[in-house]
Amino acid sequence: MKPSPPPSLLLILLFLFLFSTITITNSISPSLPPTPSPTSSPSPSSPSSHYYYSPLDPTQLKALQSLNIPTTKNPCSQPSFHNATLCDSSKPFSHLISLQLSNCSTFLSLSYTALKSLSTLHSLHLINCPITPIHFPPQLSSSLQSFSSINSFHKLSGVWLSHLANLTDLSLFNLQLKASGLYVILAHMTKLKTLTISNANLTGFLPKHIHSNLTHIDLSGNKLKGTIPPSITMLDTLESLNLSSNGFKGEIPFSLGDLISLKNLSLASNSFSGTVPDSISAIPGLVHMDLSSNNLNGTIPKFLTEIKSIKYLNLANNNFHGVLPFNLSFMKRIQVLKVGGNSNLCYNHSVLSSKLKLGIAPCDKHGMPLSPPPAKGSSSSDDDDSSDDDYDDSSDDDGSSHKKEHHHGPNKVVLGVAIALSSFVFLIVFLILCSKCCR
Repeated sequence: MKPSPPPSLLLILLFLFLFSTITITNSISPSLPPTPSPTSSPSPSSPSSHYYYSPLDPTQLKALQSLNIPTTKNPCSQPSFHNATLCDSSKPFSHLISLQLSNCSTFLSLSYTALKSLSTLHSLHLINCPITPIHFPPQLSSSLQSFSSINSFHKLSGVWLSHLANLTDLSLFNLQLKASGLYVILAHMTKLKTLTISNANLTGFLPKHIHSNLTHIDLSGNKLKGTIPPSITMLDTLESLNLSSNGFKGEIPFSLGDLISLKNLSLASNSFSGTVPDSISAIPGLVHMDLSSNNLNGTIPKFLTEIKSIKYLNLANNNFHGVLPFNLSFMKRIQVLKVGGNSNLCYNHSVLSSKLKLGIAPCDKHGMPLSPPPAKGSSSSDDDDSSDDDYDDSSDDDGSSHKKEHHHGPNKVVLGVAIALSSFVFLIVFLILCSKCCR
């Protein structure tokens, strides 16, 4: 009988074969992050471990039920999907201090009784609730500090809003507002800080007096007219001013430079004329300026290149002429620049590359456009907001770095061949040893 091969030798060969295969395979497979244990204990910062929610006041609970808000669970600790609630920590019963109603039923109605029991609210927000407005109880009107209506209420009146005298935040979007002017709404709101009335069919002029606490004003998409009064330019705490898509006219006031806290300015889609006032250079933190689609003329001022903070500049669709004053350093610093739609504006091709998609023609030796600029309806037009900016600052370095991304780590084809060859070699050695042991 032929002697059988030693089992220890066979085990050693198999172990070496498996070890080499696993080692090479691991060099191909990317490392994966450790999988968290499913039995990990809850975070110690969990709200349930720090806060105790007392039951909601029964009268307010009944009021929520009348608004078709589910109350099977404590609304203070577990608000429903569409309606958000926030409560205080008073005992023995909590009280609502914030309520948001979203996607309301067409059958929903705000009853005076329900609103009276909700007089502890500081914030009331309505989103997609096309309901009929009702006179608020005096207690609720004086308690509210923040009120917003987005695509809600069939109609609102300025007189109705004027009763919310203690508001610090008023936001109205996409509704029909009936008011003889903005002053009717703001006359008694001495604490107001943020004002948004957008796409609300607001008419009239800007008031000659506005309380000085405002930090944000957005009156875009209305039917306001006239000029920008001094009451606006005296708001030295104002950080954002949006008067776009209205019927304003006249020159941009020189006193606009007094808004030293301004970061965002939009006067687009109006009928402003004249030049860009030099006083704007005195606004130290200006980041966003949109003066597009007006009747502004003259040359684009060079001081704009000295505003280090500016990232978005839109001067498109005006009557500017002359040579674009921006140098390459400014072009690298700014993120969005739009100057198209100014037929008499051109750029110095010895300073700026023709690869920059500016929407204007290069200048000839007389400072005039060398060729007609692209049509406004073309794909490279400045009005095309689908792109993030108005120029392409890509370089060959970006392309090379992109190609290099495909060459990180060992070549998978080479390693695959190595695995196959090593397996074949080990198999031959194994068969040779087995044949010798079996003789």
